[in-house]
Amino acid sequence: MNQHNETPRLATPQPSRHLQPTVRAKALTHLIFQRPDLDKASGFLVDFGLTVSQRCADTLYLRATEPGPYCYRIHQADQARFVGFGLAVQSRADLEKLAQIPGASSVQPAPHPGGGYFVSLTDPSGFIVEAVYGQGPSQALASRAPLSWNLATAQQRINATQRTPIAPPEVLKLGHIVLEVAAYQATCAWYTQHFGFIPSDVQVLPDGSPIVAFMRLDLGDIPADHHTLAIAQGFMATYSHSAYEVVDADAVGMGQRVMRDRGWEHSWGIGRHILGSQIFDYWQDPWGDKHEHYCDGDIFTATCPTGIHPVSPEAMAQWGQRMPRSFTKPRLSLPNLVTLLRNLRRTPDLTLRKLITLMRLFG
Repeated sequence: MNQHNETPRLATPQPSRHLQPTVRAKALTHLIFQRPDLDKASGFLVDFGLTVSQRCADTLYLRATEPGPYCYRIHQADQARFVGFGLAVQSRADLEKLAQIPGASSVQPAPHPGGGYFVSLTDPSGFIVEAVYGQGPSQALASRAPLSWNLATAQQRINATQRTPIAPPEVLKLGHIVLEVAAYQATCAWYTQHFGFIPSDVQVLPDGSPIVAFMRLDLGDIPADHHTLAIAQGFMATYSHSAYEVVDADAVGMGQRVMRDRGWEHSWGIGRHILGSQIFDYWQDPWGDKHEHYCDGDIFTATCPTGIHPVSPEAMAQWGQRMPRSFTKPRLSLPNLVTLLRNLRRTPDLTLRKLITLMRLFG
């Protein structure tokens, strides 16, 4: 499969880049979760490679090694739930623009580590987006350097060995978030219009209907990760997974060893994705939410065109284990079935025909 094959064509107008977005986000700053047990949540995430940066009576903050005060925020709550995420913007003026969007909050001081100011918005699928500006930096944490490889055509390591420590791999940064939504068109359009996201690659069904959009930040001539946000057509709004960059493939492999040794549940990997090219490995937290270690992802400038590709389980990885059916299997419950029936009636993007096609492809 070619990375940027321009056929087949999209049958619908979204996702597409917006020529004059409200603002252009510059970074993914943090995720927001609710959990009934902060200790259990911390145990998983520290084994995964994050570091606790601050803990209050009912809120837990964790960070990566890059200079940011936190990238993962957990609020104590009766039920486990993904709430939303944060995006850094360029200026206070950007916050003022976002505050004019219907339903947005006013510009407010941020009560979290790093301070600054934020505007809270709700996307068309109900996820909270905190637009952040002026957050104070923190010092970077120590992390090991990438290993040097002895390739067949170039040997750099002479009279030396490879001995990585048996320890959780340091998470360098929060890389991306993937969401499933029923209102696919409206949600993709909202992020391209208001935050300037650019679709890097779009996967489509046989009839040309877009089903997954991998979207990157518009940083102009500065290369940006292949996707910071990905949106997939589903039958309800839900968290799919989040991804965290580590230094190299050995860190991904060491992550698998440590997570297995400590009894956490594996989801999929190790392998290499096709779209985005990341070497990946997925793990489930105590509430079944997937978290990905990755390295060696693609980066694009703003000029790179959108690629259009057929969707299939085989299109998810170049090598390694094929994507297991359990990876995309929805959580069936009575409330979720009620939501499915309601969205089939109310949401134009979700049709019975499309649902049957998705079940045949991934069920």
